[in-house]
Amino acid sequence: MDFSLSEEHQMVQDMARRFATEKIKPVAAELDKTHRHPEEIIKEMAELKFMGIAVPEEYGGGGMDYVSYVLAMIEISKACASIGVIMSVNNSLYCYPVMAFGTDEQKEKYLTPVASGESLGCYGLTEAGAGSDAAAVRTTAVRDGDGWILNGEKKFITNGNVADYCVLAVKTEKDQGYKGISTFVVNLKETPGFSVGVVEDKLGILASGTAELVFEDARLPGDALLGKEGEGFKQMLTTLDGGRIGIASQAIGIGRAALEEALDYAKEREQFGKPIARLQAIQFKLADMAMELDAAELLTLRAAYNEDNHLPYEKEAAMAKCFAADAAMRAAIEGVQILGGYGYIKEYPMERHMRDAKICQIYEGTNEIMRVVIASRLLQGK
Repeated sequence: MDFSLSEEHQMVQDMARRFATEKIKPVAAELDKTHRHPEEIIKEMAELKFMGIAVPEEYGGGGMDYVSYVLAMIEISKACASIGVIMSVNNSLYCYPVMAFGTDEQKEKYLTPVASGESLGCYGLTEAGAGSDAAAVRTTAVRDGDGWILNGEKKFITNGNVADYCVLAVKTEKDQGYKGISTFVVNLKETPGFSVGVVEDKLGILASGTAELVFEDARLPGDALLGKEGEGFKQMLTTLDGGRIGIASQAIGIGRAALEEALDYAKEREQFGKPIARLQAIQFKLADMAMELDAAELLTLRAAYNEDNHLPYEKEAAMAKCFAADAAMRAAIEGVQILGGYGYIKEYPMERHMRDAKICQIYEGTNEIMRVVIASRLLQGK
């Protein structure tokens, strides 16, 4: 078994690391403080093909694979978790379903602008009453001539305040449960009746907008339906599996940033006449952080490998996302502890890592739901 990266994968990792170090890390604190959407950085990432990294070149993407996506996501998220999740949503939750379920015409119309980075995408699933219970969505789409009329509100939508396009899960048959869910792809800028509602004030990932999407008798063209009616729930589950690989990568990046900063501080900070890195209590914390993050990365690369090779990856993606999110949270908490008082103040980035890490345990399916998914597959013998 070969654990080494291919030349192509090494090149992607090096390119992402260099870009993150030179362009993102120097402004990460300012972005967190001002909550500013980093439009100029996203445009530069688009030039590197990071905004549609696994999309074929004919549709404006990078033509790379999901292992490349993981490697790039880790480096970008290590510098700034907000930019990491903007990239993740664009790739996993928008580009993937349009690429996987769209017609050639839909790909040309709806995928190319987003995969190329000309526009930004988002994914509309969560509602006030539908989160972990995704089948409980209440936003509706009703046929009207050759088009559709949308009504409802989506909640906590990453990129929702700045996106041009959205993949949207709605009910087309009210009384059919999950069988009544269909997926639409929406040009938000050209949809009368659409508006952005509340933009949330959050704990972390502050340079990433999280917004309500409001549809009031919003009219969509007939070609907005992605796949067939009633297939939306199945499409949603597959899309979220890929999204979990992205969030696992984001979590690893956050955890690695916390580990590196804790390690550097421990080598410099002296107490009792020696660097605290020589204290066994500190060494054990650093060792646990490193072990868990390495394990998380291996789980995530396995899930990405399976996706690239058309192998089952639902359980693997859930394991990667759950373990990586927990590992990142523990790394950030221990990082704050190692820095002591400095870890708790905004002069140092460690407190930002702790705030950013928490959401990884919540979105793209809570870690409780991840454990349900994993157990379900185990009980089915898969």
